[in-house]
Amino acid sequence: MKALTFTKFGASDVLEYMEVPNPQIKTNEILIKNKAIGLNFADIYRRKGNYHLKGEPPFIAGYEGAGTVVESKSNNFKVGDRIAYTDVPFANAEFIAVLDTQAIPIPENVDFTLASSILLQGLTAQYLCNDSYNVNEGEIVLIHAASGGVGQILIQLCKSKGATVIGLSRSKEKLKTILDCKADYAIQLNDDWKSKIVNLTKQKGVDVVFDSVGSTLMDSFEVTKDCGHVVFFGMSGGDPEPIDPRMLLDTSKTLIGGDLWSYLTNQDERRNRAKNLFDLIENGIVKIKKPIKFKLSEGKKAHEYLENGKSSSKILLIPD
Repeated sequence: MKALTFTKFGASDVLEYMEVPNPQIKTNEILIKNKAIGLNFADIYRRKGNYHLKGEPPFIAGYEGAGTVVESKSNNFKVGDRIAYTDVPFANAEFIAVLDTQAIPIPENVDFTLASSILLQGLTAQYLCNDSYNVNEGEIVLIHAASGGVGQILIQLCKSKGATVIGLSRSKEKLKTILDCKADYAIQLNDDWKSKIVNLTKQKGVDVVFDSVGSTLMDSFEVTKDCGHVVFFGMSGGDPEPIDPRMLLDTSKTLIGGDLWSYLTNQDERRNRAKNLFDLIENGIVKIKKPIKFKLSEGKKAHEYLENGKSSSKILLIPD
């Protein structure tokens, strides 16, 4: 089969589209022929050597996609079943072996494109505003990187719960994307963004900040009210400064860490959370922008497109 691979870490030019052996499935596994594969910043971090990788070189990144079962050693799935997955390694290939407990059946009204666009980012947004911090009606929520994939969905989920939402973006051009997702305010991350938030909240600060940037963590605490919460779930802008526990004590503020894999702990959790997400989309509560598609063989170009911030839509790799 063909796969998007790399044997050393570095910029996008380390990527190679090459022939590799087909996966050999084991008991309780199914072989999926990928129809669409989700590209995420985590794949860029893995290419650079910043994130954990499974296997030996040539490495195959990717953990999210959707396709059709072409071989089964599972009692739960048969050839022809439509399956999505979100935490299975080696996705950037024509075929992938999936343990049946990690397979998510795709509803009839959901196509492969949507299934591979929504799971990782949607399930992340879902746990953030329900499990990490249960957003309540009337609260003020601040979301960093709100024009990104997780941010767009998180805005819509928080609004559906009755919150007032402030979205941040470094790009002035992407403020419209934030407002299109029905955020109440969109603010550019520049020299005076913190003062704008303080003014909006009448000096009190926000109830909760969802921070995926990392380097902004202390700033997030500055705009959080006493007894408020900061949810830290990413480091797209670099590592955060160490947090002084005395600051948390003096202000009664709470720091919460968040990682999706802490919640996708078993088959029931995975399928129930995915079903809830698909239902939210079907009912119009969450709307997803049309994805940008690249051929799998164009992986280098897709990585550059994502890394350079050229799109506010999900980027998909489509096997040639």
